[in-house]
Amino acid sequence: MKKIEAIVKPFRLDAVKDALLEIGIPGVTVGEVRGFGRQGGRGELYRGAEYVRDFIPKSRLEIVVPDDAVEKVTAVLLEHCRTGKIGDGIIVVGPCHDAIRIRTGESGDEVMQ
Repeated sequence: MKKIEAIVKPFRLDAVKDALLEIGIPGVTVGEVRGFGRQGGRGELYRGAEYVRDFIPKSRLEIVVPDDAVEKVTAVLLEHCRTGKIGDGIIVVGPCHDAIRIRTGESGDEVMQ
């Protein structure tokens, strides 16, 4: 199993959710986060005064998938989150040693179904 974490622009979430359901991914965890990277802060005008927002609002997706689904999921994220502009986000793929469904006690790949 692998855990895929993606930091993306919030307005891309609906398209990503629909595309993940189409390829058979039954669930995703989403959280609101703020941060900065190469995009840095951005200047904004508020009541005539300009200020810099150091932390940009983003959405973090966490998806645990079987090893054979990693390429499909990352392809969906790339297709539906890429605008071609700075700040599109990042995808991180790492190992996941186990997953256990609290309600039933099922573990491993059974949890992904």
